[in-house]
Amino acid sequence: MSLLERVVIPVASEKDAESTCDAALERVESAGGRVIALHVVEKAGGAPDKASVEQREEQADEIFEIVTERCDALGVPVETKIAYSTNVADAIFETADEVEATAIAFTPRGGSRWMKLLTGDVALSLATKTNRPVVILPDGEDD
Repeated sequence: MSLLERVVIPVASEKDAESTCDAALERVESAGGRVIALHVVEKAGGAPDKASVEQREEQADEIFEIVTERCDALGVPVETKIAYSTNVADAIFETADEVEATAIAFTPRGGSRWMKLLTGDVALSLATKTNRPVVILPDGEDD
């Protein structure tokens, strides 16, 4: 079984979808794998949400359109999923379990240490609290 046979790729924004696809899809294609693109709608957990569920779902559709077009161009099978959670990392893990993913792959997003302290560091959680391989891909911005 290949590491990238059935890979969950979390995508948070259109820019994130572009950089993650740039970094991951050729690798997935050469492994003969498939992509499960995941967008997590982060719920506020009792506080008012910043945007309506409908707005978040529309944003997810725009993000998925990028992933789907790029996967289709390379012939990589793709499936899209939306998860709703107060904890992004947990939602990614739950989806990976649900689809029996062989790995989770992502490009780390920038951000100051202060922002990571305030919002929690999803990348750190993905790398340290997982029960499956996590592939952290370069985002190509430093090329």
